[in-house]
Amino acid sequence: MCCMARPRKPLLSRERIVTTALALVDAEGLAALSTRRLAAELGVSGPSLYNHFTTKDEILDAVADTVIAQVDISMFDDGEDWRTALLEWGRSYRAALAAHPHIVPFLAQGPGRRPAGLRMADAVFGGMVKAGWPPTYATRIGALMRYFVAGSALGSFARGFVDDPGAYDPADYPHLGQAHLLAEHQERVDEGAFETGLRALVDGLALWHPETGR
Repeated sequence: MCCMARPRKPLLSRERIVTTALALVDAEGLAALSTRRLAAELGVSGPSLYNHFTTKDEILDAVADTVIAQVDISMFDDGEDWRTALLEWGRSYRAALAAHPHIVPFLAQGPGRRPAGLRMADAVFGGMVKAGWPPTYATRIGALMRYFVAGSALGSFARGFVDDPGAYDPADYPHLGQAHLLAEHQERVDEGAFETGLRALVDGLALWHPETGR
């Protein structure tokens, strides 16, 4: 009996569509993603995508949720002190977003109906309420962490400075004599800035805690 020939291309699936869409966004940005371009990258016809997703926005939602699913939220169920939990979650959250900065503007709109995004919001809110924060403040803490993490992952502060010493004439910018070195040390500068801000944020919140007052 003759064996059946294997398909020349991998079968289309939601997972393959999302993986390819994320790779496209990572490489070229949100504007590069269209159903036509995505179909071409997958080697299929455009209408075949609609067997898995109804619209481009549904694809973006799935891509965004794939990124958020990478964030560790287990610390909110592990009995961690709320401050430790926020620090660990904030670092994991930023790592996931920093690995895919082009999707951050879409993620910044909020979780919508995305399951991983809603699970994360639920875990953070529940963890803060369990730690003694009133629901109103638990909501605010989740929001301010999103603002802070998304902003830090959106771009590099250090890369915003050129490596030309001549760009920082001391007559005009007397305090920027070393600014041309920032881009060379981008990771240390940006990671250090995030860690400083995260710790300051959590320490500041501790002063507001209704039970400890510290």
